[in-house]
Amino acid sequence: MPETEVEDQVEDVVLGVDTHKDTHAAVVTLTGGVVARASFPTTASGYERITAWARSHGVVQRAGVEGTGSYGSALARALQAAEITVLEVNRPDRAVRRCRGKTDAIDAENAARAVLADEATAVPKSADGPVETLRVFKVAKDSAIKARTQALNQLK
Repeated sequence: MPETEVEDQVEDVVLGVDTHKDTHAAVVTLTGGVVARASFPTTASGYERITAWARSHGVVQRAGVEGTGSYGSALARALQAAEITVLEVNRPDRAVRRCRGKTDAIDAENAARAVLADEATAVPKSADGPVETLRVFKVAKDSAIKARTQALNQLK
């Protein structure tokens, strides 16, 4: 009987991220076990390191990220560019946080588990296209109005 090579099976994992000044990440298996936790800087190179780090623990197809509209927007774009499906994770309510505890590492784990439990289903905004163009124009207009008002007040 010929020998068959047994290929190393790489496990599917989910990345969970809690974004703040530093980015805290956790890799969780499909059964909910925590594989690893780490903290990364919120820079372009930090986002590349998160992606490489998560992929070193298994096949990453989905990531749960808190704050994709603010602190986590750049990370969400970097993960999407790396062909990882990013899902917006809402912060757990206060009762859940009191029961489970509150640390950035726990929040990162909970973000991954929210993806596993199908609690996180919202895809973050792409931040491009006509809506984003209008937003940029509105920000510029609001800034110009504020500067004009300040100048008039100073003249008076």
